[in-house]
Amino acid sequence: MIVLLKIIHVVVSVLLIVIVLLQFGRGSEIGAVFGGTSTQAVFGSSAPTVLEKVTIVLAAIFMLTSGILAYMATHRESVFDKAPVERKIEKQEAPPAGVFPQAPTGVEK
Repeated sequence: MIVLLKIIHVVVSVLLIVIVLLQFGRGSEIGAVFGGTSTQAVFGSSAPTVLEKVTIVLAAIFMLTSGILAYMATHRESVFDKAPVERKIEKQEAPPAGVFPQAPTGVEK
């Protein structure tokens, strides 16, 4: 499920970038503030276009998937917590006191 959510997140991210770049900028209409007659465009009274509606939907999906992925990343239990791996460690007895381990054989000086 997390893989599917990541794929959706990446696809929505790319689509959101493309849709935002396709929209017209509103900075060209700011000249209406300094003596222009179309002040309605500055305050945003025009109806939203299809691209603006798609942007809003994609942004909402992006924020939702971001929140879910962040929650899953912080609250996910590790694999080892669910099924602990028991390692059998062979116990090696320590040599008795005063006995030194043997030198490797086959080594000549």
